[in-house]
Amino acid sequence: MTDVGAGLIQAGLLLAALAAVYQPLGDHLARVFSGERHLRVEKALYRFVRVDPDSRQHWKTYASGVLGFSFASVVLLHLLQRLQAVLPWNFGRGPVPPAVAFNTAVSFVTNTNWQSYVPEQTMGHFVQMAGLTVQNFLSAGVGLAVAMAVIRGFTGSRTDRLGNFWVDLTRGTVRVLLPMAFVFAVVLMALGVVQSLRSGVAVTNPDGSRHTIALAPAASQEVIKELGTNGGGVFNANSAHPFENPSVWTNLIEMFLILVVPVCLTRAFGQLVGNRKQGHVLLGVMGLLWGAMLTVIWLSEARTGSPAAAAAGANLEGKEQRFGLSLTSLFADTTTGTSTGAVNGAHDSLSGTGGGGALLNMLFGEISPGGVGTGLYSILVMAVLAMFLAGLMVGRTPEYLGKKLGKREVSCAAIAMLAMPTVVLLGSGIALMLPGTSGALGNSGAHGLSEILYGYASTANNNGSAFGGLTATSDWFQASFSVAMLIGRFVPILAVLCLAGSLARQHKVPETAGTLPTTGPLFGAMLTGTVVLVAALTFIPALALGPISEALA
Repeated sequence: MTDVGAGLIQAGLLLAALAAVYQPLGDHLARVFSGERHLRVEKALYRFVRVDPDSRQHWKTYASGVLGFSFASVVLLHLLQRLQAVLPWNFGRGPVPPAVAFNTAVSFVTNTNWQSYVPEQTMGHFVQMAGLTVQNFLSAGVGLAVAMAVIRGFTGSRTDRLGNFWVDLTRGTVRVLLPMAFVFAVVLMALGVVQSLRSGVAVTNPDGSRHTIALAPAASQEVIKELGTNGGGVFNANSAHPFENPSVWTNLIEMFLILVVPVCLTRAFGQLVGNRKQGHVLLGVMGLLWGAMLTVIWLSEARTGSPAAAAAGANLEGKEQRFGLSLTSLFADTTTGTSTGAVNGAHDSLSGTGGGGALLNMLFGEISPGGVGTGLYSILVMAVLAMFLAGLMVGRTPEYLGKKLGKREVSCAAIAMLAMPTVVLLGSGIALMLPGTSGALGNSGAHGLSEILYGYASTANNNGSAFGGLTATSDWFQASFSVAMLIGRFVPILAVLCLAGSLARQHKVPETAGTLPTTGPLFGAMLTGTVVLVAALTFIPALALGPISEALA
């Protein structure tokens, strides 16, 4: 079977699997977050932490819960890493250095999972399981909770309450993420993903020398790393490592896990707002952007512009032979279209156009289809901006889902939208001016600029993948990437919660002859155009100096 044929078959199977679970999982998500009944284990947890699950919170209280919980998570995860030497299963690995520990704590709590260390040499199994894996669940749960609060902003009327953060976090973790992670962890183990508490296994090389192959509880972390759109790997090679992703079947399952919750959340959105077509439009825009970037990456990697690529028949540098060009392109598009830092190939080895496509996927705001929860509320922000622009064109007050979009609502949406570009462009600009930056780059010229731009786009979008040519272990990159992750995560969350609070206080206005329909192709085209236009106006100058220049060269 040709590489193209294998890629088309896997893409078809992936889309078929997503279509099969779209309705049942989407409806389940809607029921989980709209029901009034609490499970027994949930009640016990609420009593333990002294939370009234039947109380409803103002948006500021909801936001305080998100920030307080995340701050406590950063502190605890940082302490776990610093105390690693006295914890079980440390295998003689000492405390994680302070700067690396702080960067890692921020990374996993913000759902970024950026790793500036070699996991199998730095982290013991206890820190991996009790620290990093737990945060993979909880950071995804926070994203789900915020998305539900935003939906309640559209469905609420004359209220200042958005639900209860602690209930949303608990339900998303207990009823959605944990059951799915358990089932698919077993599936991954059955297909060859390693799950071991040993530090490694000693082997004898053909020349007689001895070598230790690292082992880890990979399957349990791999499944939530993908399901929660987290990223980050137990091994340094990430999902290119055969212990994390051994075959085309595990590759397919991992891509399915990355996409399944963000995709099905559009169904849940349609159910909760009382109009399924609203969710279908959002899904259509997400799918269109995902497919467009897949085409760009795949076709650019199939070109034979360089002598090495011409000899191989395609650009195969940095790609695992068990996946080939097509499955690497499919995985690269999927992981950068969501907030997932998992990679099954070296993005630094992508062609100028291919790397630019992966970078642009993130610069869209990671809404194709985005991360768990983050993708939904990010595309709703763009929908608000699209309706605002439409209102300017026709000269009437814009409205979306029966809610008027005034100064406060549009300002909140604009802040949520501008946070990421501000961090990416400022961070990249400052890094380029620093005298020691050139030593951290694996390449000079346009590709070196792409490495820096990709690093800040990845951290500001809470993605976590990287152009491997950038050495990000200096104090500047450790600190600036930490700031980028914090701003990229929490400024949009605060802005969208403020937006939701403002919308919930309104009463729904009835549709009139002048109301722009938001369930048809016209609105889908407007929303797509807004996403592309915002990204183009913001990033084209930087892209022209980086990946576009490299592609033209």
